[in-house]
Amino acid sequence: MTTAAATKAGSPEPSLRRRRSKLTLRNTLLGWSFILPNFIGFATLTLVPVVTLFYMSMTNWNVFGSATWVGFANFERLFGDGSFRISFWNTIYYAALHIPLTIVAALGLALLLNNKLRGVAFFRTAAFLPYITSIVAIAVVWNLLFSPDYGPINQILRAIGLANPPGWLTSSDWAMPAVVIVGTWRDMGYYMILFLAGLQTVPRELYEAARVDGAGAWQRFRNVTLPCLRPTMFFVTVMLTINSFKIFDLILVMTDGGPGQSTSVISQFIYRKGFEENQFGYASSAAVVLFFLCIAVTIFQFIWNKRRNA
Repeated sequence: MTTAAATKAGSPEPSLRRRRSKLTLRNTLLGWSFILPNFIGFATLTLVPVVTLFYMSMTNWNVFGSATWVGFANFERLFGDGSFRISFWNTIYYAALHIPLTIVAALGLALLLNNKLRGVAFFRTAAFLPYITSIVAIAVVWNLLFSPDYGPINQILRAIGLANPPGWLTSSDWAMPAVVIVGTWRDMGYYMILFLAGLQTVPRELYEAARVDGAGAWQRFRNVTLPCLRPTMFFVTVMLTINSFKIFDLILVMTDGGPGQSTSVISQFIYRKGFEENQFGYASSAAVVLFFLCIAVTIFQFIWNKRRNA
């Protein structure tokens, strides 16, 4: 009777529903107000440029005139371009060397500096410092180190009995390995930090249980550390792969793609065609190929990691 009377007199339930709907609307608007700047930034700085890139890749545009629609002609020309094929395989070559070397070096540093050593904070900082150092300064120093005649690297090699040390950056055979060495030295500090973060999450009880079972250092690393680091390893591999395919600044300041085209990569090919030769449509088609290359490798890594975890 009380409920019926309250309903007739104007039950509080409709007003309660109105207050809840207003509260829901307020919370929704408040949530959108927080994420809307990110969406606007993403649309302005990423989505619109990517859509424009796909359109430009199918046009013949040199900045000074209107864009002429050519369809897939740029891609046909691209796959028949010998310079692009060289840049493509150089990019694969760099990634194939740089990715495993950087992972091994970064993981080794992380395992070493994850221990309680005297001055460990200094050594962690020293390992990370190359990543934030000016790329121009790095290139100048390493060019001097790799000097065939006067560089300390070749002087050490001669001192240990190697009569004809490599020409490094002056040799078409050794220029890319030299760039890989510098790239690995520069990047390993950053990925070391990621591995250190992953190592901090490994439960110490697992190591203690492995020791009790008689597992040695290598068995503990293989059966405890690596399985626990699988998510970190996956993230590092994906990020390192994408960054390896996009390598540009280090090669530009160290070799500028030389000697000849021995260190020319896709990013430098895009830069030259776009900003030096003003062939923005053609350069955009190369950028689209690089985009799909990164997407394809990333999807493959996701599928491979999912199957391993299944």
